[in-house]
Amino acid sequence: MTSVVHHRTATVSGLEVFYREAGDPQAPTLVLLHGFPTSSHMFRRLIPALADRYHVIAPDHIGFGQSAMPSPQDFPYTFEALTQVTSDLLDQLGVDRFAMYVQDYGAPIGWRLALRTPDRVTAIVTQNGNAYVEGFVKPFWDGVFAYAEAPGPETEAPMRGALTPEITRWQYVNGVADPSLVSPDNWVHDQALLDRPGNDEIQLKLFRDYPTNVDLYPKVHQYFRDSQVPVLAVWGANDEIFGPAGAEAFRQDLPQAEIHLLESGHFALESHLENITQYIRDFLGRVVA
Repeated sequence: MTSVVHHRTATVSGLEVFYREAGDPQAPTLVLLHGFPTSSHMFRRLIPALADRYHVIAPDHIGFGQSAMPSPQDFPYTFEALTQVTSDLLDQLGVDRFAMYVQDYGAPIGWRLALRTPDRVTAIVTQNGNAYVEGFVKPFWDGVFAYAEAPGPETEAPMRGALTPEITRWQYVNGVADPSLVSPDNWVHDQALLDRPGNDEIQLKLFRDYPTNVDLYPKVHQYFRDSQVPVLAVWGANDEIFGPAGAEAFRQDLPQAEIHLLESGHFALESHLENITQYIRDFLGRVVA
């Protein structure tokens, strides 16, 4: 039987936060944190595949998806600010403990949640959600760090290029053996949201803030060592944004980390939904009471 998925909106600190929710609220909670340039839309098929066993919540970050998109003058678009909204949403929903699935931008938000309240996190599934410098693939990241270090017309131009339909599509199909498995609805949907007036400035602010995530890595690694939180890394091995070395690196601090490299790219759920679902069900079934 297919699980029912609810599409809800909560007001958090005066901002409308959209989230998808499914499953029994009394079951263990799994929070799904999406990446750039997408939204909880990336989890539309995963949520019902897990909701028979888990209480699944997938919010849209501020500035993404169906959540509010205040101007940069009215909201500080930093990863710390996005984390605060996520934390406040979970508090409002009465979620005390949770496992989390992190991908791309969802990873630094998830790491911040864990650093704030380590005992709150029961397990981590990371799907191309980076926590180590080994995961950064050149030349993709060179432009991001150059722009963050010296914002200006010359360094900004490549970053604006990352907001184009060509690059949005590339993120979905690059590294996928059979691109016909990836619905074009993904990049059409994401691009329509990126193209909203003013969204470019939001994305540029987050690009400039990205190095703060790397600065946090030593504390994240200490959290991993201290907590030995159960981690499952299911990784698109052909991702040219966060490479497979980023998955293997988790074993530096978490020797028991379970790592599976898939013949896919950045958005591996699009081509390997069944594989990832099975890995998650097996993993959480063992580590989450």
